[in-house]
Amino acid sequence: MFDPVEKLKEYVRHPSVSADPAFAAGMKGSRELVGGLLRDIGFAVEFVPTPGHPVIVAKRGDNPQWPHVIVYGHYDVQPPDPLDLWKTPPFDPVERDGRLYGRGTADNKGPLMAHIAGVGHLLEKEPDLPLRITFVVEGEEEVGSKHFKDFLREHRAKLADADFVFLSDTGIPNPDQMVITVGLRGMVCFEVELTNARVDLHSGMNGGVLLNPIQALAELCASLHTPDGRVNIPGFYDDVIDVEPWEREQLKQLGLREKAYAEFLGIERFHTPPGFNPFEAIRFLPTLEFNGIGGGYQGEGSKTVIPSKARVKISCRLVPNQTPEKMKELIFRTIRDRAPKGLKLKITDQHDALPYVVVPPDRSNTPKDQSPVLARAFRATHQAATEVFGRPPLYLREGGSVGLIADLKNELGLDAIMLGLFLPEDNLHAPNEGFDLGLMRKGIETVQRVLRSVARG
Repeated sequence: MFDPVEKLKEYVRHPSVSADPAFAAGMKGSRELVGGLLRDIGFAVEFVPTPGHPVIVAKRGDNPQWPHVIVYGHYDVQPPDPLDLWKTPPFDPVERDGRLYGRGTADNKGPLMAHIAGVGHLLEKEPDLPLRITFVVEGEEEVGSKHFKDFLREHRAKLADADFVFLSDTGIPNPDQMVITVGLRGMVCFEVELTNARVDLHSGMNGGVLLNPIQALAELCASLHTPDGRVNIPGFYDDVIDVEPWEREQLKQLGLREKAYAEFLGIERFHTPPGFNPFEAIRFLPTLEFNGIGGGYQGEGSKTVIPSKARVKISCRLVPNQTPEKMKELIFRTIRDRAPKGLKLKITDQHDALPYVVVPPDRSNTPKDQSPVLARAFRATHQAATEVFGRPPLYLREGGSVGLIADLKNELGLDAIMLGLFLPEDNLHAPNEGFDLGLMRKGIETVQRVLRSVARG
């Protein structure tokens, strides 16, 4: 059996940035490393082509009477920029104080390695384990999984008879408290551009005779929220489902403190809609956020112009039962209605994702038709996490978006058990990304226990 830490180091050395064609060799190296590891532990591996980066599909077990679990992961990573903020080179992994530093260590190479190692250890001890396992490892998660839905549709026969999806691409608050993520927010992303004059104008010779696109855009953006923090778009909250009491209780058990959270963020005060504390707001409420804004001169010193255009990038996080299609219709209509007359408005629709929620067994709102194998897997995960981490796991929604989880549900009817294996201090998508190797070892042991229990029923 391979050493998972050393293999993780080797894995990180392949710079698999899916967004940049210059990293094509790193993408290929990462893909081949994962495929080779899975072959070594007894899986039949194929690289399924897509219009973008191939998907790794690896299978073991063919008895239709056995339960079938899909293990999901991704082999691509975020770009390492800005490079000058890294303490050590991003693709030269460094082990220090029980952590491994490098791009992709926590997102998602370390957690995926925990699943591969866990399965490898389990099959080494129990080669005849009555469980079908299919690894599905994509190479485009960091660019929106733009070909993953088509992959699911085209290869439905390979996957449709699975019972649930098992993955680790979510977080936990500390190394001693496992969190099973039961909800993810959806997303819509778009850009708004306002144009007035045909070119930038001299602000002295032409100032005061036309509406400045920056001013117009700022006023438009300001109209999209009320002073108390709510999104000011008619119908925006109409489809938001009520939070169940058990969800609020689970969140309270997390023991988070607002002061510590504010210090972590580096802010003086929170700005949340009435009736929700910050920890509830990031899990249970939809948002509209401005991600970037620009127009006119951006360089050093001054340049006295009235810009011809200004633009803003906007993202909205969605919660059940909101859909990207309906929300874009509401938002775009409002923007068109409020855009100032006489300026040209352009809305560029970008990527989106559906929200996702799954209810664990034995809750007041657990669906009556919930899959018996899924319920068994949830209970097995609860028991395994309790034994390995020394306390029961918590069941929480997360504020982020992983659109492919909703795609798996919509295309294949599969729910997911999301085992958190990264920490707040891991710096996902930021310089000096790191991964807790002690947590990796706990993850390997938890994965073994869960899959053994699911197989044995």
